[in-house]
Amino acid sequence: QVQLVESGGGLVQAGGSLRLSCAASGRTSYTMGWFRQAPGKEREFVAAINWSGVSTFYADSVKGRFTISRDNAKNTVYLQMNGLKFEDTAVYYCALDRTRALTASSGSYDYWGQGTQVTVSS
Repeated sequence: QVQLVESGGGLVQAGGSLRLSCAASGRTSYTMGWFRQAPGKEREFVAAINWSGVSTFYADSVKGRFTISRDNAKNTVYLQMNGLKFEDTAVYYCALDRTRALTASSGSYDYWGQGTQVTVSS
């Protein structure tokens, strides 16, 4: 059984930065992803990283501003968010995909964290 716990969310002004962390328990040598859900909107893909950390994949809306990384020795995945915009406000979730495919499809992910709130003030 895998458990995922996100942290690092908070309130930040537009243009600021935050780093989210996702600590995983259990076997985690799989693709990890970050998703987000704003009030009244569907959950959307943000970024994914393969098991080795060599390959990454980003939504167009965050490309060039967000960076996903992982430290397998610590079983932790990170999302560095720079140049935050008001529209980045959402609950951010990390997720694990046991198929190891690098995908933006939420249906491919098997385990989810509880989420961490990111609020960007304009």
